[in-house]
Amino acid sequence: MKEIVIISGKGGTGKTSITASFSFLGGKDVIVADCDVDAADMHLLLEPDFEQSEDFYSGELAIINQDECIKCGDCANVCRFDAIPIIDGKYIVDALSCEGCGYCARICPVNAITNESLNVGKWFISNIKTGTSMVHARLGIGADNSGKLVAKVKNEAKSLAKAKSKKYVLVDGSPGIGCPVVSSLSGANFVVLVTEPSISGLHDLKRIYELVKKFKIRAACIINKYDINQPQTDEILEYLKKESIVHLASIPYNEDFTKAMTLGKTIVEFDESVLAEIIQNAWNKIKEII
Repeated sequence: MKEIVIISGKGGTGKTSITASFSFLGGKDVIVADCDVDAADMHLLLEPDFEQSEDFYSGELAIINQDECIKCGDCANVCRFDAIPIIDGKYIVDALSCEGCGYCARICPVNAITNESLNVGKWFISNIKTGTSMVHARLGIGADNSGKLVAKVKNEAKSLAKAKSKKYVLVDGSPGIGCPVVSSLSGANFVVLVTEPSISGLHDLKRIYELVKKFKIRAACIINKYDINQPQTDEILEYLKKESIVHLASIPYNEDFTKAMTLGKTIVEFDESVLAEIIQNAWNKIKEII
């Protein structure tokens, strides 16, 4: 079983649309993992049934028992996050500011403070329209620990792939280079970088590849909307050659991508001509490489 991660240095490059297309082409050989938990949207194209769901707990929140609190203020004085203001004569924990470090509970002279585990979202296992399964999640509004939720989604997807003897785990990673991306890359066999021909596109491609190199994972690249800025595309191609990154495909700008999305379809379902052929060839190359 091989794990393929599709990521981009920035949002808006078409990463999820391309990943969903690969999922459709991979069919029953693939377990899909939507690890873009902060803004998950693979479900819009793959029609999951949310067959299994489970709450996800991560991190802690301090809770003050007002009946036992003697209002000494020690907790507020030691909180370096200013998470315990006094409101209407009571010390109250601000949930958004609290980091759950537990220091306030340790110094409370009457043990009026406890730490409770936080429900920060849900994760799901769904049957999808391609005849296989998808593991995905929804992070709560304003919740932290997205990296841990990504790890949960990935681990469940890998376990499912092994149990069902699937060939591939296909991971839709988060944009950027933050904790969710690091979690997405951990343990991967192959990385597909999706970029666009713009100054920020090239800048963020370089930035994300510096991260990929630290994991020593072989990488390939797809340039989406390559024809909107040919000089910038040429710079990207030069960079790929310099870094020995496999150039998988250059996809032209085409409004059919948008039309397909509005119908809840991947581009390979919607379009049977040039675009579908380019993506099919890219998927074939990935399978050959890994």
